[in-house]
Amino acid sequence: MTWNPSSPVTGAPQTGFTSPTYTIVSDQAPDANGRQYAVTVAGGTQAGVTIHSVSSPFTSTLVKPKVFKTLGKPNPTTGLVTSVPRNVWKHIVRKGVTPLSGQPITTMLITMNVEVPAGADTADPANVRAALSLAAGLLWAQASGLGDSVTSGVF
Repeated sequence: MTWNPSSPVTGAPQTGFTSPTYTIVSDQAPDANGRQYAVTVAGGTQAGVTIHSVSSPFTSTLVKPKVFKTLGKPNPTTGLVTSVPRNVWKHIVRKGVTPLSGQPITTMLITMNVEVPAGADTADPANVRAALSLAAGLLWAQASGLGDSVTSGVF
């Protein structure tokens, strides 16, 4: 697994934050096929942001497929592969948040699935990478807008 983020991680822009950074340390993932990091320091200006603790998690986990699927053989008559399985990678960010002042912390989840058609990893890696590049770039470029939308309910 080559997903191995370096610390500190530069956070994407958010309204009210100035130069957010996150110091991460390796942590035990809940899934044996996962790699997890916990946030131990929040840098820059992020008023009210808490770091990882048992009761208020702040983690990032990447989980790979337990068994990788391969592309089946083409139909001998048509030459077409009728069923293309997918290898699903999952990225999960967990963050303890307070739903109402005075209430116990509950965990917010951000889950992203990357579903790669079996065989595309070798037959078309450039386009697999392009899809990931766009997804990550849009999340980065629109991080503040996404933060504004999920906290205001308005696009």
